[in-house]
Amino acid sequence: MQKNVGPTTTRQAVDPKMGEMDTAKLAELEQKIQSEYSNINGMVVVRNGSIAYERYYNGFGPDDTYHVASVTKSILSALIGIAIHAGYIHNVDQKVLDFFPEYVANAADKQKHQITIRHLLTMTAPYPFDDWHEPLDKLCQQADWVKYTLDMLGEQGEIGVFKYATSGAHLLSAIITRSTGKNARAFANEHLFNAIGMKVIPQYAMTSFGFEDLFGHNVKGWVEDPNGHATGGWGLTLSARDMARFGTLYLNGGQWDSQQIIPTSWISESTAMNPNNYGYLWWLREEDGVSAYLALGDGGHVICCIPAKDLVIAIASTFIMNPRDRWTLIKEQILPAVID
Repeated sequence: MQKNVGPTTTRQAVDPKMGEMDTAKLAELEQKIQSEYSNINGMVVVRNGSIAYERYYNGFGPDDTYHVASVTKSILSALIGIAIHAGYIHNVDQKVLDFFPEYVANAADKQKHQITIRHLLTMTAPYPFDDWHEPLDKLCQQADWVKYTLDMLGEQGEIGVFKYATSGAHLLSAIITRSTGKNARAFANEHLFNAIGMKVIPQYAMTSFGFEDLFGHNVKGWVEDPNGHATGGWGLTLSARDMARFGTLYLNGGQWDSQQIIPTSWISESTAMNPNNYGYLWWLREEDGVSAYLALGDGGHVICCIPAKDLVIAIASTFIMNPRDRWTLIKEQILPAVID
């Protein structure tokens, strides 16, 4: 049954019993956060369509927004699905170079010509860097991030081998712009954020592209590259409530107030388990009989959806290096609080 209740900008946390959560266990959760997860600034837990738990720490509140880092990728995945359903993009097997006809690729470089949107979504396109050693600092020094990434695309390795690449997600953002005529921020405002009551992201003019401007405390709205493309792999700021809204939308099969925002089939494809444990820009997990899909961002940002429990957990954090694993917190403190 479609649930119409979700996190709103005015709704306060409800009695956990309404969301079928154990209040004593949730009290233990709060103690654990304060003692061992001190960089968590906000948490919203939605159970059966209602907010069962909402707390803020370190002086933050429900209206505060955070740079959610790679959680941005999962938002972008939704936008690709919406664009395909609307006919702007043919399908996930459309070739990447179809969207950049002005780009002159080496005819002998067969891999570059064969790479599709699906390969970018699933992180199975080749690049000339080792897995988890992407030189994002070099990307950010370029005048044209898209051309720089297209030059790297298909170099070394083989199509189909998992390699995590933020620059590939940026190509997907550029594909949104090329296919719809709007950058990802504007497209998201119109087709996603506004439709589910999330805060509209205004345009912020980028005047410099140093670390703080792109990744740090200066991040506002949704970072753009020098040519106006919203960054595909990071750079979006969201509140904990809006993170929970987005997770609830996915858990509800893409419906919000009886309106189909994202095709249900897209959500199923995006979150289908595979050997890489990575769907369409979503991390996938199966452990101890629990299946979940997660949007994860550096520093401890999480949107965790657990369909079998009708559970969404949104966690917003201050960036620190090597934060405690949020899945451990979810598994040991939140799941035991769920009343079946």
